[in-house]
Amino acid sequence: MSHIVVIGAGQAGSSLVARLRKDGFDGEITLIGAEPILPYQRPPLSKAYLLGEMEKERLFLRPESFYAENNITLKLGQHVKAIDPVAKTVTLEGETLNYDQLALTTGSHPRHLPAAIGGDLEGVHVVRSHAGIDAMAPALREHAQVLIVGGGYIGLEAAAVCAKKGVKVTLVEMADRILQRVAAPETSDYFRALHSGHGVDIREGVGLDRLTGEAGKVTGAVLSDGSEIAVDFVVVGVGIVPATELAEAAGLTLDNGIHTDEFGRTSDPDIWAAGDCASFPHQGDRIRLESVPNAIDQAEIVAANMLGAQKPYVAQPWFWSDQYDVKLQIAGLNSGYDRVITRDGSGQSKSFWYYRGDQLLAVDAMNDPRAYMVGKRLIDMGKTADPAIVADPDADLKPLLKA
Repeated sequence: MSHIVVIGAGQAGSSLVARLRKDGFDGEITLIGAEPILPYQRPPLSKAYLLGEMEKERLFLRPESFYAENNITLKLGQHVKAIDPVAKTVTLEGETLNYDQLALTTGSHPRHLPAAIGGDLEGVHVVRSHAGIDAMAPALREHAQVLIVGGGYIGLEAAAVCAKKGVKVTLVEMADRILQRVAAPETSDYFRALHSGHGVDIREGVGLDRLTGEAGKVTGAVLSDGSEIAVDFVVVGVGIVPATELAEAAGLTLDNGIHTDEFGRTSDPDIWAAGDCASFPHQGDRIRLESVPNAIDQAEIVAANMLGAQKPYVAQPWFWSDQYDVKLQIAGLNSGYDRVITRDGSGQSKSFWYYRGDQLLAVDAMNDPRAYMVGKRLIDMGKTADPAIVADPDADLKPLLKA
């Protein structure tokens, strides 16, 4: 009987094994996860779960019964020590599994602060895992002081949750502006104003020099401009790196993640990859996407291809972020844009449309689901949008879809 082993029990891994069964695979499936709980969704960790508005069970992608009913063996709380592509084995603590095909859905790791600047002090947290959020939650008490390091979406989401809990928030971003790596200045301005209106002290162009502590617990921070602040805890949101250690040790080709072809196959014909850890061809380039939609869609295509479908993965990138009462929806990729068209709505509703020449690349829509929907469909269809119509708040966008 054929045996498929999947390493990484996150969104991609759970989606992949479910799709294998849905597509009729009747061989053996083993899903291995390093965390000791069922595969779960990560986006609510820095939002509803951290706020205490979501129970742990609601995080689970599928109930335990799903895996049992579909004859999927779960090995949770287990770390893979090595992959041997020649022998086609996966070595765990005290156990070796043989595989016919292997899928790597190992995800990514959060970047940590170096121990040399206080990164190992008690009270320094990263937003990535269920256990990490549980450890952080007791610190979110009214009038506590937090330093958030990093002005990307994770840092801003954490800032919003802390502010809603009555925590005094200072956020530092080394770059000239928040969201500089991922968004236009217009989007940065929007979210800076949003957070400032909720009492968040945002300091741009300012980094962290070092953390200070007493008895092994963080108590303060010295910033790169020489200023010092007292803190009760720290949240680190300085990005993630693809989890490629096992792939590298196994001799697989890496390229900003685990290198795959358009079908999700790695440099070894019997090993596949999907999700945050995988880089793949896209419109003549090679990209790696860190998003739930990509993890699901790519994993399902890989599952089909493991069964012989030979279907290329064509990414249609979209993302979202929730901060206070604002829902940001992003369609497309803005790399290489040369101008941004602003569309004003009512209240906090606004959208920014990214163009390269006459080509529409991406849309950032804040509390404007219609602009997001139209923009996403246009991008997915390879169409553009007349900037004059986009900029006119009274113009109906839907006819653009028929142009």
